[in-house]
Amino acid sequence: MKKSSNALLFVIVFINYLTLQAQNIPERLSSENIIGIGNNLHYAFDGKLETVSGTNQNSGAWVGLDLGEKYVIEKIAYCPQRFNASKLHLGVFEGANSPDFCDAVPFFIIKDLPKENILTEQVVDCSKGFRYVRYVGPSGSYCNIGELEFYGYQGEGNDSRLYQLTNLPTITIHTVDAADIVSKDKYLKGIVSIISENGTHLFTDSLEIKGRGNVSWELFPKKPYRIKLYNKASLLNMPAKEKNWTLISNYGDKTLMRNLLAFDLSERLDMAYTPAGRAVDVILNGEYKGTYQLCDQIEVGKKRIDIEKMVPEDVSLPNLSGGYLLEIDGYADKEISWFRSSRTYTPVTIKYPKDDEIVPEQKTYITSYFNSMESALFSSDYKDETNGYSKYIDKESFVRHFLIGELSGNTDTYWSTYLYKKRNEDLFRFGPVWDFDIAYENDYRTYSINNNSDWIYSSRGSSAGEARSIVNRLLSDSVLYEKIRSVYASYRDWGILSESALLNVVDDYATELEQSQKLNFIRWDILNTRVHMNPTTYGSYAAEVKNVKEYIKKRLIWMDKKLDYTPSVVASNNKKRNSEIFVRTDINSIQINNLSQPQHIDIIDLLGRTVVSKAVSENIVINIEKGIYLLLVTNSSGVSEVVKCVVP
Repeated sequence: MKKSSNALLFVIVFINYLTLQAQNIPERLSSENIIGIGNNLHYAFDGKLETVSGTNQNSGAWVGLDLGEKYVIEKIAYCPQRFNASKLHLGVFEGANSPDFCDAVPFFIIKDLPKENILTEQVVDCSKGFRYVRYVGPSGSYCNIGELEFYGYQGEGNDSRLYQLTNLPTITIHTVDAADIVSKDKYLKGIVSIISENGTHLFTDSLEIKGRGNVSWELFPKKPYRIKLYNKASLLNMPAKEKNWTLISNYGDKTLMRNLLAFDLSERLDMAYTPAGRAVDVILNGEYKGTYQLCDQIEVGKKRIDIEKMVPEDVSLPNLSGGYLLEIDGYADKEISWFRSSRTYTPVTIKYPKDDEIVPEQKTYITSYFNSMESALFSSDYKDETNGYSKYIDKESFVRHFLIGELSGNTDTYWSTYLYKKRNEDLFRFGPVWDFDIAYENDYRTYSINNNSDWIYSSRGSSAGEARSIVNRLLSDSVLYEKIRSVYASYRDWGILSESALLNVVDDYATELEQSQKLNFIRWDILNTRVHMNPTTYGSYAAEVKNVKEYIKKRLIWMDKKLDYTPSVVASNNKKRNSEIFVRTDINSIQINNLSQPQHIDIIDLLGRTVVSKAVSENIVINIEKGIYLLLVTNSSGVSEVVKCVVP
């Protein structure tokens, strides 16, 4: 009878065990195999809140467990050192299956200040199984922690549900041996993981990473980086499939969106190429670094600056003519491949062909060609369409580049100006736009921008050498100045540069960044501190955003007055959508379908000229030259619908 009872008890216990396993009830994981960097690591797992694990290493220290097998973590608990709860704020929990944590991904970050003298429990929402788990102390914390617990169940898990720090994609990078990135010249090897789409998508690849930037690298504690993937990839569904990408820190831009706002302007004004960018959260070697902008690297390539690539053998025409990518660059003298123009002594960096690929014949050619452009621009007949600057400068791209710089109030527009030249084509094209962290009223040297009657570039903006004189000369051509006026008026009339449209972009980014900015300004407590070029402080993220919105409102009024803009009939008729017409552009044509009633069609070019005006009552294909047009569809009641058309 006793043996039978024991057997029954064993069966019940075994069934309960299997039931728990089936339900994946988390158990507290063994602390027998403690790993980490620090002193008295066992104090983190001894069950005593008053003992403290720590290290004499200011940052980069950690403490964790080798679980022996893979476990899915479902809960954690932690307690700070007494009187030092802040040292856990923004601490990161990671899991890995490599003992050096090179493949680690986060599964929790401490967003709220923990309470003292009690264990704070947190549910973990991550489906991946890990053999190695750890807590990484935030910078300056010496990894001080009173107590630490991990709970989970044994299993491989999967990648179906990973942890994002906020609604933004999470980028986590681990360098070999957790080496710190201290150079702009030397790449370090590592692994990158990007978690997006609410934790349902994981991208991972080997990479190389180094510092980038000038002032932002030398002076800011929040560092910018350049990364080179092992395999070409289109990150976060951005257009280019490439290896080279940048992580912009936006340290001095407390809205964290000024570059993105400028990129939106670039797209609105139909620049040939606008850099792609996404706001992201970044973790480096287990340490939370803040809100960054993952962005295209400015380089020659498909879906970037799409011009002909050269090889060292291209030393004679026609191949010698391009393509080239240049930068009028205030820091050119720090670069390897650069020159100073003969007429204005403007410093110019040759960005492509690259330093290790360009040959003397190519450098001589593009230097001479730039000098020829300047000679034509400053000649007595510089306005001549055949022999003047029109032979060398693409006016459409200059006009848009100029308007973007002035609308955004970018002090650095002509401190760093990209130009490119295609093969067998005479024109230098302006773009892409880049570097707007001190735009939108964020530079004490130009504050307040809208209280000055001059263009921002003309006297107060930065100038690489005498680049300002090039712009002055261009604007002295009344025909070109009139083109600036007409292009600006067209985009205003179309509603593309309306106050509501531009402010909506700011609001959308503010909403997107709301969660992330809170963590960023815990990590970088600068909202009440003037950093870099800040003209003043506004005290909160919302106030910083409000400042940008007020700037935009005032800047549109300023630009309207400066360019003598008066809304046209097109603008006043642009009331609301009156139909569900379908418009499609093709090579040299605009196709209009699904007309529900007779309409009147007007097609207007960028100079405000009506090039087509006709009544239509059925589907129609209108043949037209390549260009950008405003399609105005007006019904019998006089209500108009405006459609922007880009005809290839």
